[in-house]
Amino acid sequence: MDRRAFIAAVTGGLLAASRAVEAQGKVYRIGYLATTPPTPLTLPLWEAFEEGLREGGYVESQNLFIERRYSEGKPERFTDFASEVVRLQVDVIVVTSTPAAKAAKQATGTIPIVMVYVGDPVGSGLVASLARPGGNVTGLSSQAEQAGKQLQLLQEVAPGASRVAVIWDPSNPPHVRSFKDVEASGQTLRIEVRSHPVRTFDELEIAFAAIERERATGFLPFDSQVAFVNRRRLVEFAARNRLPAVYGVRAYANEGGLMSYGPSLADLFRRASTYVAKILKGAKPSDLPVEQPTKFEFVINLKTAKALGLTIPPSLLQRADQVIE
Repeated sequence: MDRRAFIAAVTGGLLAASRAVEAQGKVYRIGYLATTPPTPLTLPLWEAFEEGLREGGYVESQNLFIERRYSEGKPERFTDFASEVVRLQVDVIVVTSTPAAKAAKQATGTIPIVMVYVGDPVGSGLVASLARPGGNVTGLSSQAEQAGKQLQLLQEVAPGASRVAVIWDPSNPPHVRSFKDVEASGQTLRIEVRSHPVRTFDELEIAFAAIERERATGFLPFDSQVAFVNRRRLVEFAARNRLPAVYGVRAYANEGGLMSYGPSLADLFRRASTYVAKILKGAKPSDLPVEQPTKFEFVINLKTAKALGLTIPPSLLQRADQVIE
C-alpha cells in the first residue's frame, strides 16, 4: 500500500470510529494539559483519573475523546496548547500544574477548567476564593503546609543535616509560600536554609554547582515542571553528593530518592475526575468549591538510606505508607 492509500485508509478508519461513537449519543471532548506523558511510574495517576471518569459514566473512545498536550518541562508551551484545545471547542480543560492553569485561563473565560494539582490558586489569580471560585476555574488545590514537615522529616533521618539546599521557583506563588514555610521551620530547627532559584534547565545546572560549592548537608527540591522532568537527575545528584533528600512527590522516591512526603497524586487525579463528570452533567465551575488534599503519602527508600549510611528510626518506618526495599 502506498503512502497516499495508507493515509486515506487511516483517515477513513478514524472517521468511521468517530461516527460510530457519535451514533451512540452525545460525545464530549476534554483538553488535557500536563507535564509529561504517563510513564510506568506515573501511569497509576492516569488510571485513577480514568477510573473516576468511568464511574461518572464517561469512557474514552465511547462517549469521550481526550486531547492530550504535554509541555515536557517547558511551561511556555502551554500558551499554544491552551489556545489549540480552545479552538477544538473542548467541553472541559483539565490542567495539572499552575503554568497550565494560567495558560488555560488566559485562553478562555467560558470553557470550564478543572485543576488537578495546582498550588495556591487564589494567590495565582485563578479563583476568587476556595469556597467560591467564581469564573470558569475549579478543582483541586495542592496548597498545603508540607514543606516545613519535609524539613522535619529530613532532620529526623539525618540529624547532621544542618545546611539544607532548597531548589525552588520564585516565579511560582506556591513555591514562594512553601519557601517561607521552610525558612520559618529552619529557624525553629536551627537548620541553615540555602536558597537556589530554578526556573529553567540552565538554572538547574547552576544550582547544582552552587550546592556542591556550599557543601550542603541536606537537599530539599520543590516539585515543578523543570524538577519533575529532571527528577532522575535530581535523585542522581543527591546520591553522587551523598545528600539526604526529601521530595514532594512519590515518583522521586520510586526513582531512588531517599524520601517523599506530600499529597497523594492518585487521590487528587481521581477526585478531579468527579469535577469533570459533574461539569459534563451541567454543573457550573463557579458553583463547585475548590478542594484541598485530604490524603498524604510518606514513602521511604531503604535501599537509598543504606547507600547513604543512614538508619531510619523505627517510628518513621511505622508511619510510612510505603517502604521501598
